[in-house]
This record gives sequence, C-alpha cells and structure tokens, in this order.
Amino acid sequence: MKILVLNGSPKGKYSITLQTVKYLEKLYPLHSFSVLDVGQKIKAFEKDFSQGKQELEQAEMLLFCYPVYTFIAPYQLHRFIELVKESGIDLCGKYATQITTSKHFYDVTAHKYIEENCADLGLSYIRGLSADMDDLLTEQGRADARAFFEHLMFATENGLVKKVDSKKPSCPFEGVSVSVPEAMGEKNDRQVVVVTNCEKNDTKLSAMISRFSAVCREKVRVVNILDFPFSGGCLGCFNCATDGKCVYKDGFDSFLRNDIQTASAIVYAFRIKDHSMGASFKLYDDRQFCNGHRTVTMGSPVGYIVCGNYENEQNLKMIVEGRAQVGGNYLCGVATDEIDADVAIDRLCTNLTYALDNKLTAPKNFYGVGGMKIFRDLIWTMQGMMKADHKFYKKHKQYDFPQKNRGTMLKMYLVGALISSPKIRAKMGNKMNEGMLAPYKKLLDSINIK
Repeated sequence: MKILVLNGSPKGKYSITLQTVKYLEKLYPLHSFSVLDVGQKIKAFEKDFSQGKQELEQAEMLLFCYPVYTFIAPYQLHRFIELVKESGIDLCGKYATQITTSKHFYDVTAHKYIEENCADLGLSYIRGLSADMDDLLTEQGRADARAFFEHLMFATENGLVKKVDSKKPSCPFEGVSVSVPEAMGEKNDRQVVVVTNCEKNDTKLSAMISRFSAVCREKVRVVNILDFPFSGGCLGCFNCATDGKCVYKDGFDSFLRNDIQTASAIVYAFRIKDHSMGASFKLYDDRQFCNGHRTVTMGSPVGYIVCGNYENEQNLKMIVEGRAQVGGNYLCGVATDEIDADVAIDRLCTNLTYALDNKLTAPKNFYGVGGMKIFRDLIWTMQGMMKADHKFYKKHKQYDFPQKNRGTMLKMYLVGALISSPKIRAKMGNKMNEGMLAPYKKLLDSINIK
C-alpha cells in the first residue's frame, strides 16, 4: 500500500512522533511510506499547493502523524487541512488513520478532530494510535505500534473502516439574525476583552460581538488576532521553558500578557470551521505555550460567542469545557446563533457580570481534575527544564500528590484490617456507614438558621 505520511510536527525530521513511522517502515518493507513535512513547510504549501495535491492524489492511505498541541493537532497541520479542503481535491475512497505522541492530555479530542475532518473529505477512517512520547523506547510501546499497524492492514483488507456517504449533500448552516441595540447604561470599571478571528466580511459574527459590547455592563475591548503580525506557529522548541520568552521576535508573549491576560474576563468569538475554532485561533492557542503549563488566568471568567451549528459539534464542546476546567476559569456560557442569538448573548452578559461580582468559581470535574493531574506529574518530572512551570506549581500548591495524605492512608489501613475479619465485620453491622456519615451529621447539626 502507498502510505502518505502527513508529518504535522513543526520539527520536521526531528519529530519524535515520526520515529514510530520510521520504526513501522523498517518492519513492513512491502508497504511504501512517503513523508510530506506539512508542519515544517506550511508556508511553502500556502504559496504553492501543487506538490501536496500530487502526493495526496497518488496515495492510497493518509497517515496523519503529529504531536498533540493544545487539545488538537498543531496549527501547521490544522492549516494544511484547510488547504486540502480549499483545493477541492477528491480523496473519496482512500484510507486514513493517525499516529500521535503526547502525555495523553486531551489526545482524545485531537484524534476526534482528525477523524471528523477525514469524514468531511470522504476518507475511510481507521482508528489511530495514541502513544506516550517515550513509548517507542519500551518493549510494550513497540508491541503496541506493531499491533496497531497489523490491525490497520487487517481492517483495510476486511472493510473494517468508517465510511462516509460522499454523495450526501451538505447543507450550509443558516443561523438566526442578530440585532444590535444602542449601548445600554453606564459601564463598570472592569474590562472584558473579546478575542476574535472575525473576518471583515463576516457580518453575522461582527454583529454578535457588537451586541455583546452594547449589552455587557463591563467595558468591552475587542482584539482581532487576524491583525497581529504572527511570525509563525509554535515550534515546540521549549525555548520558553525557563523564562517564558518565545523564540519568535514578533512580540506575541508581551502582547498576550499585556493586552489579553490583564482583563478581568475573556470572551472568545469565532465561527466554527473544520470542527474547530479555525486555524487562525489554533495559531493563537499554540503560541500561548509561552505560558507553559501555567494557569495564569485562573479565577477569571470566560465566555464564548459562536457562529455555527455548535450543538452538533460534540468534540468542540468538550474542548471548550475542558479549556475552562483546566484553566480554572468559570465558564459563563456559550452564546450561539442557532435559536435566539439576542437572548443567548444577553444571558452571557448577565452571567458574566454575576461571575465577576461574586468572584464565581466552580469545582473541577473530570476534565479539569484529570487534565491537571497529567500536568502536575509532567512538570514534577521535568522541573529541571520547565523551571517557570515548576515555580508556578509550587507557589500555587498544585503538587497535590496523594502520598502526602498520610493520615488518610493510615486510617484506610486500619479500616482494611478491621473489615478483613469476617467476625469483626459481622459485629460492626451498620456502624461503618454511621461512622462515615458522622462528620456530615455534625456539620448539618451545626446549622442554625434563625
């Protein structure tokens, strides 16, 4: 089989993810592997897509190969997918899969993003391989890679793929209209920044932002990231690991910290594109790695203004909630143009002001707890290199390792010793449940509302 490897890493041949592909290439010489460094050469493909189109046409299978950056694929691969769609190339009937490396921080949303775009392109998708960065250096990791590829070939031979009805017509989403009132009342002194990638001809998204600015009781400042002179996407070079200074000289790190993160709240406004916030927002998100894994805006509310059929984008909804959860930000809502945009925007404004007035926070669910545990262990292990992250985690007591809870652990040893005896267990009866509820009963009994 002719396999085209779409190497989405900005590091090109130095990509760790690519080493798994090279490993498989050596083990399965009957198959033809060719590599297209779309991550490293994205600017060249933007100028001339002819080579990319030719390689895509000749391939029988597309293998998306990339490190997971900020919930999805790196900006560079994100942008390449946009170029593929813009080219109008017919890929229906070809196979597609993916290999990623990461520390498993939201690798599920990255894989789903690729799968959804493969469906858009009419590709027959087969489940990919999500590996840890160091897996290939272990026997189990190599065994997993071999098992993945052998199943990949088995699936193609036996039709075990997700096929898409390429003849099904796609109906463009038509959102409801938006009205823009005059500015309503005096504004509070707090500032909300709206970060958007609104294009000049996008009158709907522009109107939604204008309504938010008029209705919101806070002072609203709009920042369009399309106006910022980005030198390029994140290179994954870790130059910022020690002092937070980006290797690029375009000033984004200062712009982010002085123009965005100083606001009392942040609202993101975008039109859904390719099941995401769009490549331009992915560029912005990836470049925020100059903050490392530090939740520098925790405690600040966030909100979203979205054009598009958001209700059908379950993976994007997971990303939006996950971003808020991991960042320690109260999610004030997502206002869309699906049903009643005016009401949705007004509710977002009301909830945002309430959150600011009451310094609202919410306890983390699985998205937040799970994500931060991955970061916690990663930074602890890599503290010698990620010095800025390590200092931040120590200061904010984010090293909440369970082995520190020695008192609880000793109690559980005692309980375990007691219940391991059938005789003692029989005598205890319901006393164990009563003992567990005792502190809660004490709390409830202490409440005396007059």
